[in-house]
Amino acid sequence: MLLASIQCDVKIRTTLVSAVALLAAVAGAGAPAQASSDAAASPRCRTTQLKASIGRVDPGAGQRNAPLVFTNTSAKTCWVYGFVGLVMIDGNGDVLRTRTRREKITPHRVTLRPGHQARARLHWTVVPAAGEKTCPAAARLMIIPPDEVAHLEIPFTANVCDNGRIDVTPMK
Repeated sequence: MLLASIQCDVKIRTTLVSAVALLAAVAGAGAPAQASSDAAASPRCRTTQLKASIGRVDPGAGQRNAPLVFTNTSAKTCWVYGFVGLVMIDGNGDVLRTRTRREKITPHRVTLRPGHQARARLHWTVVPAAGEKTCPAAARLMIIPPDEVAHLEIPFTANVCDNGRIDVTPMK
């Protein structure tokens, strides 16, 4: 019985690690063809240099919008470019279905001096879509910065409908 429990736990963790690696691979959009000389001299921001937070949630008729904010916590200038990867986690620590949809906006490189911020806009619906009776409650959000494999995890209390769809803009 204990062996079956351990095997199940290992399988869940392996699935989660695989999902994070896949999201990281698709989260980044690659480096832009041209950049300013200041940005070109700076390296890409690594996950360890960033702090993530969700800004004030703006409620609307069945919709929610909130900024996802990255702050450069390092002593060096770096840059971000592209889209984040997202995974919602419930209060029990289980992964929820999360469909991150990139909005059709051209990404631009954002240079972050120490202490400066970049933002992406998150949008989701709180009205059940066809076939949904309820919308799962998220408690945390795993965020994979563009072109990174490591993730950040922050509190995220939200009911996201439409099978876990979150629309996201590129970092700006």
